[in-house]
Amino acid sequence: MADGHQHGYIQRKDDYLKRLRRIEGQARGLQRMVEEEQYCIDILTQVAAMTKALQAVSIGLLEEHMHHCVVDAARAGDAEAREKVSEAVEAISRLVRS
Repeated sequence: MADGHQHGYIQRKDDYLKRLRRIEGQARGLQRMVEEEQYCIDILTQVAAMTKALQAVSIGLLEEHMHHCVVDAARAGDAEAREKVSEAVEAISRLVRS
């Protein structure tokens, strides 16, 4: 990055990419299930599994953000800390609403 700051998830980037690729495969599987007109409850079960997988990625990224970006901002100073905490609260709010 230009400012020298690395995002907290960088240490686990490959893990996140692997999970996201798996989720991408789940989405393709869901499309195939609909194309094949499979039983709706089976499709809904797979949607729930995909949703849970996305939530796990979201929680992991949020945790990384809190441990790195928010903590670093708190060390840097009050204004930056408040900004990062506000960003985190907004992200949590979006996740809760989704």
